[in-house]
Formats: sequence, C-alpha cells, structure tokens
Amino acid sequence: QVQLVESGGGSVQSGGSLRLSCAASGSIFSIYAMGWYRQAPGKQRELVARITSGGSTNYADSVKGRFTIARDNAKNTVYLQMNSLKPEDTAVYYCNAETYPDFGSWGQGTQVTVSS
Repeated sequence: QVQLVESGGGSVQSGGSLRLSCAASGSIFSIYAMGWYRQAPGKQRELVARITSGGSTNYADSVKGRFTIARDNAKNTVYLQMNSLKPEDTAVYYCNAETYPDFGSWGQGTQVTVSS
C-alpha cells in the first residue's frame, strides 16, 4: 500500500497562488501515475491534473494555463502549483496515486478556499 500526506492548502484571495504537495511512502515502486482531484460541495469529485511515471500530463480544461503538476522523484513527491486562483477553484483537493496490483491510494484531502 501507498500512504499519501498532503500539505499546502489554505485560503487566498482571487488571483493568488498556492502550491500543494503530496508525499508518498510505502510501496512507492507500485505507483504508475499520480494526480490531484477536487470536490466542491454538492458536486462530484473531478480530476484536476495527472502525471504518469513517463512524464505525461493532463489537466482539466478549467485549470489549463493556470495549474501545473510536477514531480520530484528523489523526494517521492508531486506538486500542484496553482496560479491565478478563482473562487470556482474552492474545493477539497485530494492527492491520488494509481498503483498496481491494487486499486490505488488517496490522501486525506486539503481545503483550498479562494475568496473574492
């Protein structure tokens, strides 16, 4: 199993920036992709950004050009740099690790609040 520890959430004003971090431990050799998801009240959890072991990335259309996902293999950590934040970005953000042969792992979630 993989354990994920998130940090970096908080409250910012519109136009501000935050950097989320997710440190993985445990069976890290089993991770083939990691990503960030978010869930706002009353809405379904959605993919924000994802990065594979090969370095491929994909983003939700709503965050393209504003968010960047990156990885530091030496630290077993992935980051989500969030710039030009909007109130619509307010949500609980969850780190995810896609693993084999099990079903993957989730972080505990961290609140991001963007005020007007």
